[in-house]
Amino acid sequence: MKRFRYKKSSPQNLEREANEKWVKSLENENSESKRDPVEAIDGILTDLDIDSVELQHKARELWASKVTRDLPG
Repeated sequence: MKRFRYKKSSPQNLEREANEKWVKSLENENSESKRDPVEAIDGILTDLDIDSVELQHKARELWASKVTRDLPG
């Protein structure tokens, strides 16, 4: 409040400034978390020694096994 010279509007100015700092900190956190998901997946898949077609077939087989396992009867 000393910075605002103890005026009547000092508490409002302090509140506004605190809110602005808080919003900026949230924006910084959000900008850091916005990474490209394709790059993340690409980084995970770099160690695999199979091509994309084989990977698609494996994914389809895995999906089919899960679906048939969950079917009743």
